[in-house]
Amino acid sequence: MGDSYDEECDYLFKAVLIGDSAVGKSNLLSRFSRDEFRLDSKPTIGVEFAYRNIKVADKTIKAQIWDTAGQERFRAITSSYYRGALGALLVYDITRRATFDNVKKWLRELREFGDKDMVVVLVGNKSDLGQMSREIEEEEGKNFAEAEGLCFIETSALQNLNVEEAFLQVIKKIHGVMSQRSLEAKANETITKASLLQSGKEIISINIDEVTATKQQFTCCYK
Repeated sequence: MGDSYDEECDYLFKAVLIGDSAVGKSNLLSRFSRDEFRLDSKPTIGVEFAYRNIKVADKTIKAQIWDTAGQERFRAITSSYYRGALGALLVYDITRRATFDNVKKWLRELREFGDKDMVVVLVGNKSDLGQMSREIEEEEGKNFAEAEGLCFIETSALQNLNVEEAFLQVIKKIHGVMSQRSLEAKANETITKASLLQSGKEIISINIDEVTATKQQFTCCYK
C-alpha cells in the first residue's frame, strides 16, 4: 500500500499528528501508510514519520506525515516539529473527555509554532468503541471544529473507518491552499508588470539558461 520514497512526485507536503498520548495517532499513521494496526502499540518516543504518495487531480503528492509523543516528558521539539508543516491532524479519543479538553492546548501550540495558513483537521478517534463508552458526542466535536475554523471527522484506526478520508482531507486542502497561493502570486506578477508598463518603465526578462551560463563563466575561488 505504501509507496517507495524514491518514486517521482510533483509535490512534497509535510503534515503532523498532534494530540494527547494514547489517542491513537501512531495507529492512524500506520493504518494510512502501511494498512497496519497494532493492539499492543507502545507510546511514541521522540518523532517518527512515514511517507505515502497520493494522486490529487493530475499531480502526484508525496505526503510526509510526522508523529510524535503526546506525553509531555517526551516533548522537547515544538517549533522544529511544526517547521515546514502545511497541515495537521489534531486527534482526541472520543471515550476520554480529558483528551478533548486538551485539544484547546494543542491548538494554541499549533497556532504559535505552525504556518498561519496551516490546514487543520480535528479527528475524533476510536469511534468503534460505540455509544456506551463515548464521552464526546460527534455534534460536540463538530461544533468545536466549526467555531475554530477546522475541518472535522470521526475515525476508527482499528476498523479502518474514515482513516483514509481524514488524511486525504488534509492533503487535498493543502493542495487547494498551495494552488490558490500560486494563482495569487501569478496575478500579482501580472499586475506589477502592467503597472510598470503604464509607468513607461522597461521590463527585463532573464532567461534561466543565461543565468546558469553566467554562473559558470564567472566562478570565484577562495583559498
